[in-house]
Amino acid sequence: MKILYAVQGTGNGHITRAIEIIPHLEKWGIVDILVSGTSSDIKLPFDVKYQYNGLSFVFGKNGGVDIWRTYLKMKSFKMMKEIKNLPIEQYDLVISDFEPISCWAAARAKKPCIGLSNQAASLHPLAPLPKKNDLFGRMVLSHYAPVDFAYGFHFKALDQQIFTPIIRKEVREIRPTLEGHYTVYLPAYSDEKIIKHLKKFEAIKWEVFSKHSKKKYREKNIHIQPIQKDAFLNSLASCEGLIANAGFGSTSEALFWNKKLLVIPMKNQYEQQCNAAMLEEMGATVIKKLNKKNRDTIGKWIMGANFIEVDYPDRTAELVEMIIKNHGGEQEAPNEKNNSETALFNNL
Repeated sequence: MKILYAVQGTGNGHITRAIEIIPHLEKWGIVDILVSGTSSDIKLPFDVKYQYNGLSFVFGKNGGVDIWRTYLKMKSFKMMKEIKNLPIEQYDLVISDFEPISCWAAARAKKPCIGLSNQAASLHPLAPLPKKNDLFGRMVLSHYAPVDFAYGFHFKALDQQIFTPIIRKEVREIRPTLEGHYTVYLPAYSDEKIIKHLKKFEAIKWEVFSKHSKKKYREKNIHIQPIQKDAFLNSLASCEGLIANAGFGSTSEALFWNKKLLVIPMKNQYEQQCNAAMLEEMGATVIKKLNKKNRDTIGKWIMGANFIEVDYPDRTAELVEMIIKNHGGEQEAPNEKNNSETALFNNL
């Protein structure tokens, strides 16, 4: 079987999830990888057959996506050409992690496309919704990367098609500690704005990972450094708590390690608003923006002990097997060498 696995490259969470999923897909057939988008700080450790510009969001410096710069960066004619030229017909199974080129190419060729993403869970009828209704944001989320059937990930399992997060192997193997600092990852805010508000908490040691700085520096009790995978992972594993936007990857890992969590969903990002609604329901602290008005809430969060208990077992092999059996046609089981690693889905 020939499989196309397409990954959105505008966020680290999509890439880290792909690192876990791809080896399981390779047990069932030949896998070609497509990545579109250029904003991820993590590279796939696999050969990428198709690398496209896609639809990349540009982070602003005041809490949200920069709509104007995103529009200017968009190359619609190039994207249409990429959709047209993608040889989608040669694949037996197309799986997309919120990647638009593969989805629209499949739709154009009238070929089924299977969604496998957090965004799919955000649209699930059982998923909590933001307090403020955003019809436009929901419409964009629904049509950005349309699929024929979706499997999703959320902070809680909602039904047999919505799973708990895939936690990467290296995270599972690290034993978390509490070393007194707080980790911060807010790529849609400028360093200056983050420093302005966090320096008010003089007794707290902050480790801030910046999307806007290429070198390390300190401002009193605040350590600013560029985003590097190992440094961020070590900081998160040993922190007291995480302040982040309401993306899916780092927040899932923080919950897995039982860290305190405060999220600030990005403006103009409906998926993050949905993530924040679920996290707030589970007990995480949510604020709308980083400003003077919310400093008291941040202070109470620092002093509090709002840890959230979760259970995120590794079910990646089961999920991949379910997709192959439901959508891959008549397929034989993986070879005997890999059978022991692939659990059966009898309990669902």
